[in-house]
Amino acid sequence: MLRLFVGLAIPEPVGLQLTTMNGGVAGARWVAPENLHLSLRFIGEVDEGTAEDIDAALGQIFAAREEVTLAGVDCFEKRGRAHTLWAGAEATAPLLKLQARVEAQVRRAGLPPEGRKFTPHVTLARMKRLPVEQIAPYLADHGGFQAAPFEAGEFLLYRSHLGHAAANYETLARYPLNG
Repeated sequence: MLRLFVGLAIPEPVGLQLTTMNGGVAGARWVAPENLHLSLRFIGEVDEGTAEDIDAALGQIFAAREEVTLAGVDCFEKRGRAHTLWAGAEATAPLLKLQARVEAQVRRAGLPPEGRKFTPHVTLARMKRLPVEQIAPYLADHGGFQAAPFEAGEFLLYRSHLGHAAANYETLARYPLNG
């Protein structure tokens, strides 16, 4: 089985800027700079045949290169307990259109629709359900974060290899944005 997701790579200078915010949250597992990405669609575990169908479907997407701007930090939480810290991405029309096309093609390859609303972001850290009040100082300190815009010239199909400390990501396919 392959654990897959689709995303945009974060250029090294932006990734280094993001990692300057690592720290200050007890128990957080920070994402390594080389693993930073903006998720377009989490796929999950599929067999190799389905992975090939997904690859073929994603290869049919025709979309323009786009400018991506990261700004602000926030968290995903459930019942007052935070589990993920992230930097937001501006929800521009081209980014939302690309995500919708990725979603449509993944569904065309036979997968069910994504149940969660798309929130464009780059995961910075994962935590074991900390009370939101415990990370409020971090959010306040970094709320003004803004990175220089960067051009996304491709999107990628990634394979996630789960490990003891953190996941490692392998690029399986690249799809140019040149529409």
